[in-house]
Amino acid sequence: METSERRQEAIERKHAGYNCCQAVLCAFSDLTPYTEEQLCAIGAAFGVGMGGMEATCGALLGAGVLLGIVRDGEPVMRDARTLHRAFTERCGASLCKDLKGRDTGKVLCPCDDCVRAAVDLIEAILQKE
Repeated sequence: METSERRQEAIERKHAGYNCCQAVLCAFSDLTPYTEEQLCAIGAAFGVGMGGMEATCGALLGAGVLLGIVRDGEPVMRDARTLHRAFTERCGASLCKDLKGRDTGKVLCPCDDCVRAAVDLIEAILQKE
């Protein structure tokens, strides 16, 4: 599946009620040994970022979780760091509350764009393999 197809699939899932983490995870379900239901369960706690906007964006978390699943025990820290830095550069922050402007009133990156960024970035990392 091409990146644009995965990106569109993730956005459609987000609009269908999946949280950002679940939308990213399920867009890559074909690369995992898990069912969509299992991936939704894995990502269930990361709607509105981790901790209810207090920590990392759910879309970014989904991409990181996917990296661990696909690598299946292989080292991921370097690519996780690359993923985090690239997401922060592209979206303006990595914390959900900052991305959504909860404390400032200035939205840096809407959820759909965070989901698109996470899909693009994890796809690029996985294509290097």
